[in-house]
Amino acid sequence: MSRLALVTGGTRGIGEAISIRLKKAGYLVAANYGSNEEKAAVFSERHHIPVYKFDVADFEACKLAVETIRSELGHDIDILVNNAGITRDNTIHKMTPECWHKVMDTNLGSCFNMCRIVIDSMRVNNFGRIVNIGSINGQAGQYGQVNYAAAKSGIHGFTKALAQEGARHNITVNAIAPGYIATDMVKAVPERVLEKIVARIPIGRLGEADEIARGVEFLVADEAGFVTGSTLSINGGQHMY
Repeated sequence: MSRLALVTGGTRGIGEAISIRLKKAGYLVAANYGSNEEKAAVFSERHHIPVYKFDVADFEACKLAVETIRSELGHDIDILVNNAGITRDNTIHKMTPECWHKVMDTNLGSCFNMCRIVIDSMRVNNFGRIVNIGSINGQAGQYGQVNYAAAKSGIHGFTKALAQEGARHNITVNAIAPGYIATDMVKAVPERVLEKIVARIPIGRLGEADEIARGVEFLVADEAGFVTGSTLSINGGQHMY
């Protein structure tokens, strides 16, 4: 039987590209979404991928959802892609505690929630692939994003620590740090601002969502068992270290 992959935030943007690519590669795929039922339904019908609505920031909701996915699809989750994320941008002197905690809980807390829930079965099955989607802004920082940058930076440390815990059980844990990708959110940026962003990218263009998905496909493969604790930066050369 094919391995089962769960992609959080898996019906739009980068997550959509990941879900589609993994399905085309022969995996069973379940996609999580948080709010937009109409778009999720269109995505599911178009790509024949089951979708599950739950709040990745809520541990009990995640637990119930994983149990439902296992029951309906008849398979433990072998591959977890923690992609769900939000922004609540502002400079810190204007940022509310609510905006801080919402971003931290959704972007970083969700990684704990989902990994904690699937890790036991991965240990029993002696196999697991976890990919956490970080960000160039978690590596380099970004004005007006102390909450987002902190959460994404935390993902990179979380990844390295969990990789050490999972290694002897054939569970790999890696991260991808995308640069600026041509999603609806980025395309909505004012043209003059977008021009300045592209001017800082040595490749000279925005990335495509499928370029991130290719990285995920590589990291979740059975053959990628010697790659763990790594962060793959896919940013057109904008930030190198």
